[in-house]
Amino acid sequence: MPLAGVDEAGCAPLAGPVVAAAVILDRERFPRGIDDSKKLSLEARESLHGKLMQQARCGVGICSVEEIDALNIYWARMLAMARAVEALGFDPAFVLVDGNRCPKWERPSRAIVSGDARCRSIAAASIVAKVTRDRIMADHAAVYPGYGWERNRGYPTPDHRRALLELGPTPLHRRSFGLVREVLAAAAQPMLAFAAE
Repeated sequence: MPLAGVDEAGCAPLAGPVVAAAVILDRERFPRGIDDSKKLSLEARESLHGKLMQQARCGVGICSVEEIDALNIYWARMLAMARAVEALGFDPAFVLVDGNRCPKWERPSRAIVSGDARCRSIAAASIVAKVTRDRIMADHAAVYPGYGWERNRGYPTPDHRRALLELGPTPLHRRSFGLVREVLAAAAQPMLAFAAE
């Protein structure tokens, strides 16, 4: 009876998608050192990601910036997790979800608070989601230089906030997030004043 662990990465950033992963581990063969992705070094995450892609069944679900702005971050997170389980290609017998609530689905499941620190399959999903999203943001950093996404991954670090104020939002910034909304509103003020003259 395959059991899937599900986790996501990218709820807090100001830019980029939310990425979720669903992982079914082979009980007889899985990489050692699996832990909550936040506790692992970049090198350890990358190494484990490669091994998980070879030794486990993995599904990835992505919610775009447009979907985040349309749904809100909570429901976008839920949608990404549902897509990750669907991407496995079959229905697992049971799903363990990191957090305090499961997506609105009919499948047997349970939410576990701090699940990435308590459940190996959820921890594995946290690694796959984190590495996948980090790579996406590194690719976007090449298209939109100056925001430091190759380092901050879109999170609201001081350098990202500074770049957002100096360079303005990109199409990958989440318009529904307060700081991005404030920058857009401030940029519109001179235009409104000019139009009124």
